This record gives sequence, structure tokens and C-alpha cells, in this order.
Amino acid sequence: MALFKKKSLRKTMTPYCTAIIAAAGSSARMGGEDKLFADLNGSPVILHTLRAFQESEYIDEIIVVTREESIVRIADLCAENGIEKATKILRGGETRQNSVLIGLEEASSEAKLIAIQDGARPLVTGEIIKETVLKALKYTAAVPSVEIKDTVKEEKDSFVSATVPRAKLRAVQTPQCFASEVIRAALENAKRKGLELTDDASAVEAMGGNVYLAKGSEENIKITTPVDLLFAEAILRGRGE
Repeated sequence: MALFKKKSLRKTMTPYCTAIIAAAGSSARMGGEDKLFADLNGSPVILHTLRAFQESEYIDEIIVVTREESIVRIADLCAENGIEKATKILRGGETRQNSVLIGLEEASSEAKLIAIQDGARPLVTGEIIKETVLKALKYTAAVPSVEIKDTVKEEKDSFVSATVPRAKLRAVQTPQCFASEVIRAALENAKRKGLELTDDASAVEAMGGNVYLAKGSEENIKITTPVDLLFAEAILRGRGE
């Protein structure tokens, strides 16, 4: 579904950047509630995500890839809340990779950078978006990340098989940002080889590319279970929102 005509909203000299919002997940661990539309401080989770990218001067276009039954609802949220950068709301594929590829196919031909964001990661800030876009501009691929606090164990048959040194471990977040030709080639390569990957950066890694670990935030959480909503509410209260 096409929404607004593209407007010139650019405020920076950085290349044109399209944000693809991956929002076609099943919400399987939310106890029957669609996490995209769960209430978070008076607004649906997905609207918090969209607002962050609408307000970022480093993002020129937003494409949302979602489930078919959510298309009209998200389009209405965009229209009612001034998400003018949202040009298209598309039906997603069977996997995240397929959904992102669908979004890539519809991205503006002007796009030199692609930022891929979880729809259910509503506390992303303008600073994280800026940091990741600028690092991708410099290194061609960048992801926000945070240090691992917990001790991590490998498991075999319900017993610990090894303890993984955490000093070199990082938890990665979104938006994951890439030069457009890099992520296109990487995802096509992953599709061709039948690779099952948990994030978009893994596709670049599988192709032999380097991915820069930009600065993320412990507040940039993903809504996966009902308790995550409680954490998100607390974070927003701490921000004074």
C-alpha cells in the first residue's frame, strides 16, 4: 500500500537512507496479543518505532513490511500521526530475510544506505539512528551493540559444556545499517544458499564482509514477551515521557 508522496525532508548532507521496518513477526510469545499494537505509554508499540525514524534527520524514507492483516491498521496510524516519510506498507514474506528483501525491492532508487529496524524495538533513539547511519557511511555496514553482562554458557544435553568468555561478546540491536548494494548482495546470497540467519548483519558476515559494532543502548530493548512492556514503560518514565 502506497501512502504519502515523497517530500524533501532532508536536513543533513549524508546520502539518502531508506529505513525498512521489519514488522511481520508472529508475536508468538506475547500470550495472544499482537506486540506491534500493544499499548506502550498510550501509543501502540509500532508507533513509537515509526516516530523515531520520522523524527530522525538521517532517514529519508520509511517502508514497513508487515503481516497482511496489519497493513491497513499501520497505514492509518501513519496517516493519523504525521508519519510522512512512510511511503509504502507492504505484505511481508515467510521469513524475516524474505520480508527485508521485499522492502529492499521497493526502496527508492536514490537510497545509498539501508537501515533495517525491528518494528517491536520502540525505544530506539535518534542518537542511535545517527550513530549507526554515520558508521555505515564510513564502514559500509554497522550495527548498534552493547556489552554482555551475564556469564554465558554453552549447553549440551541440559548440562554446561563450556563457559564462553564474555569480554569479546556483544549483543546486537537494530537499526542495522548498510550500503544498499552490500545488503542487497548479502541477502540475495543468503537466499541463494538457503542460509537461516538471525539478523541482517549475519548475511553480510556470511559473504565475508566486515560489520562495525556501533554504540547501542541497554534501553533499546525489543518487545518479545509481556514483561518487556513493563521494562519499556519503566524506561519511558525514566526518560520523563
